[in-house]
Amino acid sequence: MKHIKHELDKTYDPKNVEDRIYNGWEEDNLFRADVEAPGETYVISIPPPNITGSLHMGHALDNTIQDLLIRYHRMKGFVALWVPGTDHAGIATQAVVEKELKKEGRTRFDLGREAFIKRVWEWQEEYGSTIIHQLKRMGCSCDWSRIRFTLDEGYYRAVREAFVSFYEKGLIHQGRRIINWCPHCLTALSDLEVEHFDVPGHLYYVRYPFEDKSGYVVIATTRPETILADVAVAVNPDDDRYKDKVGKKLVLPMVGRIIPLIADPYVEPGFGTGALKITPGHDPNDFEVGQRHNLESIIVLDEHGRMNEESGERYKGMTREECRKAIVEDLEKEGLLEKIEEYNHAVGHCYRCLKAIEPYLSWQWFLKMDELAKPAIEVVNDGRVKFIPERFNRIYLNWMENIREWCLSRQLWWGHRIPVWTCGKCGYKNAFREDPGSCPECGEKEQWFQDEDVLDTWFSSGLWPFATLGWPERTADLQRFYPTNVLVTARDIIFLWVARMIMDGLKFMGGIPFSDVFIHPTILAKTGQRMSKSLGTGVDPLELFEKYGTDATRFGLVIQTEQGQDLKYSEDRIEMSRNFMNKIWNAARYTLSFLKEDEDALPWDELLLRTEDRWIISKTQRLIETVTMNIDNYELWQASKALYEFFWDEFCDWYIELSKPVLYADDKEEEKRAIRQVLNHVLSTFLPLAHPFIPFITEELWGALPGERKPLMVSEWPKTDPYLIYPEDEELMDFRMSLVRVIRNMKAELNISSAEVEILYEAPDELEHAVEGAKEMAAFLAKVREMKPVGEFNRPKSALSAMVGDAVIYLPIDEEQLQKEIERLGKEIEKAAGEIERVNKKLENKQFVEKAPEQIVETEREKALAIGERLHAMKDRLTMLEGMK
Repeated sequence: MKHIKHELDKTYDPKNVEDRIYNGWEEDNLFRADVEAPGETYVISIPPPNITGSLHMGHALDNTIQDLLIRYHRMKGFVALWVPGTDHAGIATQAVVEKELKKEGRTRFDLGREAFIKRVWEWQEEYGSTIIHQLKRMGCSCDWSRIRFTLDEGYYRAVREAFVSFYEKGLIHQGRRIINWCPHCLTALSDLEVEHFDVPGHLYYVRYPFEDKSGYVVIATTRPETILADVAVAVNPDDDRYKDKVGKKLVLPMVGRIIPLIADPYVEPGFGTGALKITPGHDPNDFEVGQRHNLESIIVLDEHGRMNEESGERYKGMTREECRKAIVEDLEKEGLLEKIEEYNHAVGHCYRCLKAIEPYLSWQWFLKMDELAKPAIEVVNDGRVKFIPERFNRIYLNWMENIREWCLSRQLWWGHRIPVWTCGKCGYKNAFREDPGSCPECGEKEQWFQDEDVLDTWFSSGLWPFATLGWPERTADLQRFYPTNVLVTARDIIFLWVARMIMDGLKFMGGIPFSDVFIHPTILAKTGQRMSKSLGTGVDPLELFEKYGTDATRFGLVIQTEQGQDLKYSEDRIEMSRNFMNKIWNAARYTLSFLKEDEDALPWDELLLRTEDRWIISKTQRLIETVTMNIDNYELWQASKALYEFFWDEFCDWYIELSKPVLYADDKEEEKRAIRQVLNHVLSTFLPLAHPFIPFITEELWGALPGERKPLMVSEWPKTDPYLIYPEDEELMDFRMSLVRVIRNMKAELNISSAEVEILYEAPDELEHAVEGAKEMAAFLAKVREMKPVGEFNRPKSALSAMVGDAVIYLPIDEEQLQKEIERLGKEIEKAAGEIERVNKKLENKQFVEKAPEQIVETEREKALAIGERLHAMKDRLTMLEGMK
């Protein structure tokens, strides 16, 4: 990538830079990691986005962090590989294509399995790469020559190998269990694919009469429709209320079936009435109770969530909700409904369609997890795998130590079909790495069937760190680039994905898949709600790229991560970052306007350096230390904050301002020569340090610097030079800057910021030289006309005063000036008091608070707080000034 020297535009427009820069990186193959290159490797496997997806704010933050880490390590000399790819996303992708078919008046069953899968592949070819283009748009420096897809041919072999290996070791088996069933997506779900939401409902108290008519037992249920599948009522064996009744028979309401009253320790005597209806066909805990007591399992719902024939003619065909209503009406008529209470309770919902799931008894494939979990627990306990922040270690371990069997099978067509074949003739069943044409036992072909189900998408995703590098083959990539270094992800998939990759890596590769797991914050809406298009709380990062530029969006997201694990998104930070990009651009233009293409750098000790020159050189070295340490420790927001404060405050607001009197002077050639070299040095150091965060603008400005340079993204990371650290000059400049700030603040107190002033001071002998040395700086930056010492006996009668170290600084005030400021402040206080009264009236209006959008109410609260703080500060100033009269 050759930078063509050109004059920078007056203002920074990302649209004129970003595409051109990215295309240059790609054309020069700068993202590619050479498997044979010498040096230490640094590898990240991208969390593969779904092919159905488009970039959302979580992706934007996640991939900004990964790109930042890859660019940083590439510049530090590592052979840096970022493996990209996408996930076939079984349920999500199938749902999208089925929706298209629905518009055509057809279903997947009309097409048949083979034609439907072909249709999904056609959709994938047309739309599946959308998110890849979006990742490029945000500057991701992935090695696109190594892009993978979880259904590509090589990955297909990896999934087959993993499944068959588990099967041969007896870890995969088929069984009839209660699973989570989505009546909308028509598939089983693992426990981790179920999201629980509190929903308002009711607790129905129902009487179950004894068969001998000696009374009844009252049970409490949230789901009266499942009464039709009850096979027992259970009580705790230690519950004295029921000890003499255990073993008696009850008559099941609405059905008339005779069921037993049993004792089981699972029942909590303190919940409800202490009696629990047992429905093994529709509740996982009841299923376990049923197994212990040899009870049958009755299923009264079909796969669509409607009542089936077992529910009886009265209810058959009803939805769950319709049946619930009908049952309650019938119970009331029969005098069996004792009471109904309002009751909020957690209900499981499908993570994909957000419809309520149904606990459902069916045949599924399961993977035993205990054997896989033990070594995966060890590697976190002994520190081989570290979670950042560390608190996630405990969250991971708590789940792993209580892990349950994993339901692997999904009743879908799109995905990795389970590689188990069964012979309808001789009954032979086995798993195969390659498709078998016939039964190995009897040679049967016609009645030789593959299992209809596909694997949970997370099964294939668990192999990602090594399958993407060529496993099960021992490829050069696999041997060089496994294990990877860090996984960057959100906390919501620690169990779904992170844990499974650790288990699979240890099982199939004999080693951890990564050493660090960096859990970044979850981005929430400003109100604290989750971001969602349907809720109207979503923010499209592509719109932010368009409005503010990619660099500003990236930087604005990273600097917000200081808020912790629940990041309330603020567009103000993105706007602030856009202003920062403009500041960098303008400062670079200022610097470049003085630099000379043919001017070689001199040794620092041959230059006529001022205190401020040595100070900014020293501060630049400190910045290298800080940013390097922060990135190494994953304190990325600290690094971004350090870059921002150094460039905006120290470099622009102080050093550049202090360079102007010299650079614009007609003489002072030696000082000018030094300042040019300092400006070049600072900018040439800052741009590489900022590059991982803001790659486009830094690459563009790097190419504008004097001399021939290779692209910034493959240039060296700056190293600290201890000989360029000047502690004494830092201390002296800190004093001078504090002095200027104090003078500016005192002038602001009197509302005379633009006026020239006289300053008096008292200073001990050891500070006299420092104060005298600050006169020129104070004159230029604080408009100080004269600054002179004052003795103990001739201090000004009326003056503002402040301490700078052990020196006292005075700003004299005449009586007329003092009175004017007191009157002005009085009017400002009166105005602010009126404003806060209006805002508070609005907030005291119950109708406004309840009916106005939450964001508007929050804005008014923030306004009240800001005005209150301003009012308090003005009153303090008024009190202080009145005390001087």
